[in-house]
Amino acid sequence: MFRITQFMKELHCPRPPGRRREPLGPVVIWNLIRRCNLCCKHCYSISADTDFPGELTTAEVFRVMDDLRAFRVPVLILSGGEPLLRPDIFEIAARAKALGFYVGLSTNGTLIDDRLIGPIAAAGFDYVGISLDGIGATHDAFRRQQGAFDRSLTAARLCRSHGIKVGLRFTLTVDNAHQLPALLRLADAEGIGKFYLSHLNYAGRGNKNRGDDAPFAATRRALDLLFASAWLAVVRGDDKEFVTGNNDADGAYLLKWAGRQFPDRIAHLRAKLVEWGGNASGVHVANIDNRGDVHPDTFWWHYRLGNVRERPFSAIWQDSADPIMAGLKSRPRRIGGRCRTCAHFDICGGNTRVRALQLTGDPWAEDPGCYLTNAEIGIDDEAPRVGVRPYGKGDHAAATA
Repeated sequence: MFRITQFMKELHCPRPPGRRREPLGPVVIWNLIRRCNLCCKHCYSISADTDFPGELTTAEVFRVMDDLRAFRVPVLILSGGEPLLRPDIFEIAARAKALGFYVGLSTNGTLIDDRLIGPIAAAGFDYVGISLDGIGATHDAFRRQQGAFDRSLTAARLCRSHGIKVGLRFTLTVDNAHQLPALLRLADAEGIGKFYLSHLNYAGRGNKNRGDDAPFAATRRALDLLFASAWLAVVRGDDKEFVTGNNDADGAYLLKWAGRQFPDRIAHLRAKLVEWGGNASGVHVANIDNRGDVHPDTFWWHYRLGNVRERPFSAIWQDSADPIMAGLKSRPRRIGGRCRTCAHFDICGGNTRVRALQLTGDPWAEDPGCYLTNAEIGIDDEAPRVGVRPYGKGDHAAATA
């Protein structure tokens, strides 16, 4: 996750750079259930409204949770499918809070109503993230259910009115990039304190529909708008948070943006971005799926590191005998192509490995989702890039401009 607001605060009120701090344990995104009441176009878990066999029991979840806490995991994000469809979700949340985790709930929001908001508030979630992929019919088309937008917006309002920290999550594609300004205005109007822009990652239905990924030009426009919005919030003293995910080139692009706005502060910002270090899959971000399989992050469901029924998560996560884990934990990572000679490799860490794998068959190839030009990353050769992602309905010429 790239915390834009954090870096805007550094531009506004710089703090001395320090050494890169290593978290005690990884953030764990836990897909407790695969069932979902929606069937979204970009779902990485290919969820559906049906029961999936072999899911962890409540007792197994509790046992794994004890191991995670002993391993000093600080954050649990309870996800799905739709986690609110799991009958024991509030029991699990209560146990997680009692153990001292920061607990987030990742939901589509359509099930949150006047009846359910009370138990959600009582559970004490530190944060509830609700997905909105556009306004009205655009969101409904992504979620493949009429009325989904209205129910999700109602959920955000209910969370806010009950004192729960709530944020909107938006996955950028060619079909909804034009609605980002309206969504940002909506977040302002509704008093929602966090906005998360996710780049499309190529897993599950997101891989099947990767031709709908936003063209590079649209991605850059979206980031320009998000950066400007975050900067304005910081200057005004607004308690709002802007973040992005699934494209660590955002850090290098922020450096480019800041160079136009604050050329005298570039050295400081770059030092802070290097502290961040970019992609954290397999290191500071982990995933456990509904059956207990462990993955380097939520987009690696095709690759199993081990299962918590067979070995503790703590043992699986520290085992670098696995070639993928060994490669992800290497510092620096050994990435080929443009990444190998990129002037900003120490900022983004080679970006997202899943996109490279899906388009080239090589997890250590350059990330074809990097929207920076060769000139911007210090490469003179502007020859066509090998394995660059397909653009589907996008405009290739505009994307590379």
